[in-house]
Amino acid sequence: MRVYLDIVTQRFIEIWSSIPFLFMLIIIASIIQPTFLLLVSLIVILQGWISISYYIRGEFYREKSRDYVHAAVAMGASEWSVMMKHILPNSLVPLVTFAPFSVVGTIGSLVSLDYLGFGMPVGTPSWGALLDQGMKYLKYYPHLILTPSIAMAVTLFMVVMIGEAVREAFDPKVFSRLR
Repeated sequence: MRVYLDIVTQRFIEIWSSIPFLFMLIIIASIIQPTFLLLVSLIVILQGWISISYYIRGEFYREKSRDYVHAAVAMGASEWSVMMKHILPNSLVPLVTFAPFSVVGTIGSLVSLDYLGFGMPVGTPSWGALLDQGMKYLKYYPHLILTPSIAMAVTLFMVVMIGEAVREAFDPKVFSRLR
């Protein structure tokens, strides 16, 4: 039964990930007036979890075959206990590794929606709106596109660097090495 549930869930994720995501958000944004929280929640709920789910599933299968999991099962631990206490903590390395890139992708999606005019309400300051205004006056005022581009690049770089520092701080393999 568990094998069929895994296969059906994976096929659902593959079908869901094949839907053009920005087009879906553009359609939703044209029907309702989006706010910042609504856009972020739609991006995370509808699409943000798909890419990491493949890695977490692979980590679960890899950790499931380890000796400490077999030892916990042999000692009589329930399946739920083995998953939550043994496999899950050791499977979170991809989550910590890919989280900053997910944040960068979310910011990129928000900026692109704002640039196309389907993001925040008109008059709300955002990088996408600033880039759109800068593109309209690029010939006469090139600094209008330079400023939001530099601010966005610095922010995205800092998000990745903070994520890398968090990953290094919580990497369980660092503490298991002999020195």
